[in-house]
Amino acid sequence: MFFRQVLYRDLGCASYLLGDGDEAVVVDPRWDIDEYVEIAAAERLRITHVVDTHEHADHVSGRVGLAQATGAQAHRPATAAGLAPDTISPGDEIMIGALCLTALAAPGHRPEHLAFTVADLTRSSEPWMLLTGDSLLVGDIARPDLAVTATEGAHDLHASLRRLIELGDHVEVWPAHIGGSLCGGAGLSGKTSSTVGFERRHSPLLELGEDEFVQGLTSSLPSRPPNVDRIVGLNRRTSGPPLPAPDPLSGDALRRALATHATVIDCRTPAEFDAGHIAGSINLPVASPGVGTRAGWAFDPMQPVLIVAADEAEAKRMTLALQAVGFWQLPGMCIADPESWHHDAIPVARADAWDLERLVAGLRRDAVDLVDVREPREWNSGHIAGSHHVPLHRLRDVESIVLPQHGRTTAVACAAGARAAFAASLLRRAGRTDVVRVAGGGIPDLGALGLELALG
Repeated sequence: MFFRQVLYRDLGCASYLLGDGDEAVVVDPRWDIDEYVEIAAAERLRITHVVDTHEHADHVSGRVGLAQATGAQAHRPATAAGLAPDTISPGDEIMIGALCLTALAAPGHRPEHLAFTVADLTRSSEPWMLLTGDSLLVGDIARPDLAVTATEGAHDLHASLRRLIELGDHVEVWPAHIGGSLCGGAGLSGKTSSTVGFERRHSPLLELGEDEFVQGLTSSLPSRPPNVDRIVGLNRRTSGPPLPAPDPLSGDALRRALATHATVIDCRTPAEFDAGHIAGSINLPVASPGVGTRAGWAFDPMQPVLIVAADEAEAKRMTLALQAVGFWQLPGMCIADPESWHHDAIPVARADAWDLERLVAGLRRDAVDLVDVREPREWNSGHIAGSHHVPLHRLRDVESIVLPQHGRTTAVACAAGARAAFAASLLRRAGRTDVVRVAGGGIPDLGALGLELALG
């Protein structure tokens, strides 16, 4: 038996390649399929089946692309719309040599959701592992509000979890998401696996009766991402050609592309961006976590996006990150070169950053307005009284946000700096020229510098 977990940490996704003999199955493949092909080749396995546990709402599955690249049979869960040739239903089995994957109904996160038990028939017909998809996670429970009402989904999820727990404490839990995913809550662990028994004994929600479970799961759900429906729609595809790579742009071609008013995303580091960038562009560093999630909150995926990168490898990485969350209108990319931009009469702008000491000095003199772009739970754990709370999910409609009056500096801060750079560039694009990002730390560090943090 061969088993490999493949992580996509930008979105907190986990997928699986299982093989026996010379065959393999991939479960919940991510958008970028190269790693599965490489693993299979190295292990001399032929990918014969590709399956999704559900219609993912946070990322575009690689199911279609991987099946087309390998000739594998693709499977997706049957929905209320009826059976199709590629659908799989509860009770169906996928055989890979002596491995048997059995589909179990596990609705809650989504109505069509399946989990898969894995048995190695050379040892026992009993389940050894459980691929839980988005049902039972490590340290948490999947959110229930991405397809139906939160209450309806929570009731279904409670019943699903009762069935999964009955499989036995020894069964290993391998989820489709880990810490950093928007499909779970604050308790979602960065640990990549667990067991049914450990989760049963140490997950507070699993100890509750149905009504208490529903109340606990639905009482503090985060905001629903705006691009969920688009991603789900893309994941219902059964075919489609590979997406083209963005065209390299420079000179006249770049000027023409900018004249279309496409969104320009500069994926370099904040320091590189500050030193010189195309005026009006947004700084979304590809090296920071959650790139795809942040893009989904802030931009319309149906509008064209131009990518600016430090080099071709960085541009490719950003392209894949955007495609994975449904941004398929990527007509062009360019390698950052402020000197050439000046020569080609492309407007170049610069930006400023403050360190924590300068921010503290400005706050003590009441010479700066502070915008805090952390999430609500972070804000509640400690913030500067009088600061403006603007979590990132509000920045798609940045013009509607009530902020301090023009005329003095607005400093944008988060917990460490990456989100601040992103938000500051969005505010500048909206016309706030008096904006600086806070670098080298964030709000949680201000207490150690003598400022009092308010709670709640």
